[in-house]
Amino acid sequence: MKRFAALFTALDQTTKTGAKTEALAAYFREAPDADRLWTIALLSGRRPKRTVTATRLAEWAAEIAGLPMWLFRASYDVVGDLAETIHLVLPDPKDRSERSLADWIGEIRALSKAEEPEKRRVIEAAWDQLAGAERFVFNKLITGGFRVGVSQKLMTRALAQATGIAEAELAHRLMGGWTPEATSYAALIEAPDPEADLSRPYPFCLAYGVEDGPEALGDPDDWLAEWKWDGIRGQLILRGGQHHLWSRGEELMTDRFPEFARAVDFLPDGTVLDGEVLVWDAAAAMPRSFAALQPRIGRKTVPKKLLAEAPVILRAYDLLEHAGEDIRARPFAERRERLEALAADLPADAPVNLSRLAPFDDWDALGEIRAAAREAGAEGMMLKRKASPYHVGRKKGDWWKWKLDPLTIDAVMVYAQAGHGRRANLYTDFTFAVWKGNELVPFTKAYSGLTDAEFRQITHWVRRNTLQRFGPVRQVPPEQVFEIGFEGIQRSTRHKSGVALRFPRMLRWRRDKPGQEANTHGDLLQMLEQYG
Repeated sequence: MKRFAALFTALDQTTKTGAKTEALAAYFREAPDADRLWTIALLSGRRPKRTVTATRLAEWAAEIAGLPMWLFRASYDVVGDLAETIHLVLPDPKDRSERSLADWIGEIRALSKAEEPEKRRVIEAAWDQLAGAERFVFNKLITGGFRVGVSQKLMTRALAQATGIAEAELAHRLMGGWTPEATSYAALIEAPDPEADLSRPYPFCLAYGVEDGPEALGDPDDWLAEWKWDGIRGQLILRGGQHHLWSRGEELMTDRFPEFARAVDFLPDGTVLDGEVLVWDAAAAMPRSFAALQPRIGRKTVPKKLLAEAPVILRAYDLLEHAGEDIRARPFAERRERLEALAADLPADAPVNLSRLAPFDDWDALGEIRAAAREAGAEGMMLKRKASPYHVGRKKGDWWKWKLDPLTIDAVMVYAQAGHGRRANLYTDFTFAVWKGNELVPFTKAYSGLTDAEFRQITHWVRRNTLQRFGPVRQVPPEQVFEIGFEGIQRSTRHKSGVALRFPRMLRWRRDKPGQEANTHGDLLQMLEQYG
């Protein structure tokens, strides 16, 4: 644990990519295999599940520290992070432990079957053996909230430096549904299991956003364009007579979308498609809104009624594996030709169809096509260089997303809450409302879009203008107006406003507008009619 805590500290104390890579590579060269495996798991989002409630951890820590709960909660509100609050209030340990990261995680995982007195005994014993960063890391693991500012791509690069294995090959080995409990470092990294390759997806190729128009990309003849669909990005894998569906977040979704079982009837074995899972309106020959897909997200099983109401297809736009051959290194134009040939004979009721290209002669013509994206059920355009390979992750230059400008509405802030981590001392999480006559109707929350300087300014205003406090939440007078941007709007029975927004964020602080000039609930409903 000491070695891992030292790594965590080194990563947390620098923003330099080179320093983080060097620290990780050194760790991967020196750490025991079991610790290396768990470190890879933690940095790729495979954290152990929470085994003790936050309430119990807070109560036990407050009792050991001799603090009344109101004071612990007040400290938590200021610090903004439970693991750090516990770390700060506990007395110094009486003993020291030399146990490894893997040992401690094993202890944490074993608590899932323990009774509460045993959980408390184990956790208090751990707190009395761990000091400094080790105790903080343990708290992060026990609360299920371990995060560190390292991308999986950076971690893979460091692992490549430590092992001598190519970065692209490691990125592929680390994809899929592996867990530290079901594999070993040697099996995952040094000698991967060939059987696992049957279900393993490829690392997704990601795009950068076009900011000022596509003219800077050069000759339009070098590019192909298609709609940017608003669904769930996924890879459909057909190998060994079976099918597997993976999300971009490396979540296996096969059971949630049983429609794709029929893909083996229409597509050859050894096929891997990249595309968008969409609820498809066959009569209109276009996708329905993302709202139609949401009821199916997160379900383990899908009832027949929902299957009938929200049937899905994969709108395929790239071919990554053809006849069992990895063709990601081939130019996109060639991969596209092969994909079109595969899709040519698909029947109308197949669970896969082709995402059509948008022919254009110049950037102005493409801009006119893009303007009709919402009418086509899309978010904008995707631009892909004809000669581009299918990169691992995000690489600037070959794939671009040219999204429509967001929908916007001016809203007044009515509640504010402090953030977490480095933003624990700033008010960054806001609730916004619109007017319905003389009443304010809350309709969304947002916490991104402002600069650090603006967050400091609004924090100062919130502290001086608080009307009421509800735990960490402060009610403020309806005076500050913000322009809220969002990608979509839908009906919602869960919200008093009757609407829910997709990806809301603050575009700007409208200091030029008084609170009474914020938009109305009627404006929201009008947008719902037009875009919902």
